[in-house]
Amino acid sequence: MTDGRDTAVALLTATGLVVGHGDSAACAPVTLALLPGRALAVVGPNGAGKSTVLQTLVGLLPALDGEAEFDGQPVDERRAQYRRDVVAVLDEDAFFPSLTGREHLLLTARGHGVGDAEDVVDREIAAFGLAERADALPSALSSGQRRRLALAAAFVRPARLMVLDEPERRLDAAMRTTLAERLATRRDDGAAVLFASHDAAVVAAVADDVLLVGDEECRLLPPDAAAAAMERS
Repeated sequence: MTDGRDTAVALLTATGLVVGHGDSAACAPVTLALLPGRALAVVGPNGAGKSTVLQTLVGLLPALDGEAEFDGQPVDERRAQYRRDVVAVLDEDAFFPSLTGREHLLLTARGHGVGDAEDVVDREIAAFGLAERADALPSALSSGQRRRLALAAAFVRPARLMVLDEPERRLDAAMRTTLAERLATRRDDGAAVLFASHDAAVVAAVADDVLLVGDEECRLLPPDAAAAAMERS
C-alpha cells in the first residue's frame, strides 16, 4: 500500500532557483517541491536569505536564475487564479489605512467569496485576541497587534498555499502555540504551508520538511534534525 502523497503533484516547485538583489545572490540555489497537505519550514541564520527566498517564490522578487512554478505554471502574482490560491504574510504588514481592522478582515473575506464572512471574521478576531482593538485603525495598533491582524487576514480566506515569514514574530508564547496548531490544522486540511522561522518549537509542530538556507548549499532536512541545525545557525 502506498501513501497517497507518493503520487501527488507538487503545488509549488523550485528548480535551481537563484534569489537575490541586483546581480548578487542571497544564498545558494534552491530546489524544492511542496505538495498539498505538507508544510515546509525555511530556516537559517539572520541574513541567510530566507525572506528573499520566500519573496521570490511568491513572485514579489524576480529570480536571478532558475524557475519557480505554482500549480504547473510559472509563478505570476498578476494572475487572478494565483491571487485566489495563495496567501502571504511577509515582512511588511499591508493594510488599507482608512479601514478598521474588522473592516479590513471583512473586505478580505468577502473578496474571496466567504459566505458567512461576519461569523468567520468574529472567530478570527477572537482567536487572535483582537476583540478590544478590532474597530481601531491599523495605525493605532501596536506592532504585535498589527502582526496578529495580518495573520487573521490570512486565516479569514481560503487558500491552497500559505506563505509566512516568521509568523511567530512579536507573538507571546501562548499565541505562538495556538498559531502552530492552526497552521498544522490548515496543513492537515490539505493546504500547503511554507514558512520561515527561528522558533524550533513552531518548526517541530508544523513542518514535514525543513530547508536549511546557506551560502554554500540549501539542503532539505528531516524535522528532527532541524533543532540542531537552528542552534548551529
